[in-house]
Amino acid sequence: MNPAAPGPVDNVFAALVQGVPILIVQILVCVVLLAIGIAIYVSLTPFREHELVGRGNTAAGIALGGAILALSLPLAAMLATSTALLDIAVWGVVALILQLLTLAAVTLAMRNLGALIKADNTAAAIVLAAAQLAVALLNAAAMVPT
Repeated sequence: MNPAAPGPVDNVFAALVQGVPILIVQILVCVVLLAIGIAIYVSLTPFREHELVGRGNTAAGIALGGAILALSLPLAAMLATSTALLDIAVWGVVALILQLLTLAAVTLAMRNLGALIKADNTAAAIVLAAAQLAVALLNAAAMVPT
């Protein structure tokens, strides 16, 4: 046995030293994309989530919570399946666009969505959140390589 040969603990430590900086950069890219997506989302909705949530509006909380989860699911799929930062960034942007299009589609289908959310209609919020999560799950699954 060669005492100078690296052992399992040395191998794990070396992998951590090499991998953690990459992990941090990838997570930061996803957090930035998520923050941008949320900022765009709240600027496009026909209601003001932060103000409504601050007043205890449950429907606004459901809608915003669903949007945050829906925006993060495809980003998480990219983190799980790709090591290339460019892939994560490009497909992350595609995912965010698809989620914003989902918001537009639900807003068109439910023409009075803003008024419903402002009136704390949780049923409308659940429909919006469910549509966003459904598209996010399909989007995330489509991004997983076969």
